[in-house]
Amino acid sequence: MNADDQLRSDIVEVGRRLWTRGFVASNDGNISVRIGPDRLLMTPASVSKGFMAPEMMVVTDLDGTLVSGAPGRKPSSEALMHLVAYRERPDVGAVVHAHPPLSTGFAVAGIPLDRAVLAEVVTTLGSIPIADYGTPSTPELAAAVAPYVKVHDGLLLANHGALALGKDLFAAYYKMETIEHFARISLVARLLGRERLLSREEVLRLQELRDRYGIASPAEICATPASGAAEADPNCQVIVAPSSPGARLVPDTALRREASSGGVGTDEEIRLTYAELTTLIEEVVDEMTADAKAAR
Repeated sequence: MNADDQLRSDIVEVGRRLWTRGFVASNDGNISVRIGPDRLLMTPASVSKGFMAPEMMVVTDLDGTLVSGAPGRKPSSEALMHLVAYRERPDVGAVVHAHPPLSTGFAVAGIPLDRAVLAEVVTTLGSIPIADYGTPSTPELAAAVAPYVKVHDGLLLANHGALALGKDLFAAYYKMETIEHFARISLVARLLGRERLLSREEVLRLQELRDRYGIASPAEICATPASGAAEADPNCQVIVAPSSPGARLVPDTALRREASSGGVGTDEEIRLTYAELTTLIEEVVDEMTADAKAAR
């Protein structure tokens, strides 16, 4: 199998994983890989990512113009969003866009994944901000994404989904997995009523680990001691991490304020009928079963 055939097969495999894990539905999502200085291999429009074949893929230039493809096949309707990532980041070799339910839920709620919760996420992705809303498949969305792809390998798209960039196809896909995994853990912690954050001092130690082990990242971490949502910074990955020289972990007081005002994590009583509780449990079991099958 030559390199082109292998990449086509790999895109099919990544599409299957996205569909199997429920990160996409119907014809959602798109995948692209850089195959030359001015050439991209991309999923076609109007095809389920769980039912693709290698010969379906199309080749475009960096302007999105179709170079080659099977008769009737066109580039993904979201090609413009991919193109801006490649133009802004010469180091990017692949882009994956999907609609993973939990992280997309955070995007719809307007809550960025920018709190210093997991050391592994801090060292690999830094923060995961939310790009402003732009109409899908238009230059407006590409313009909204452009400032963020310069310094982030993973981001949420307001009321749309998530975007992951990587040096190669599987690196981009794994980052998409990390985004959704982080969203799931963060949601569970919020439902339990509290999050403990890594301190600013600990986040800076993790930045040192990045440097020491040569973990590739488009920008350094900027840990802000302020509570609440971090302000966007075009030059670094801003992470909410309160300062606490004597502790590695710090209670998130911002989340407690949300709880006292009736937001996520409230101590108020929640009443469920037996049928509602049974449905919730069945949904969780079904999701866990699906994840276990996908991991096999």
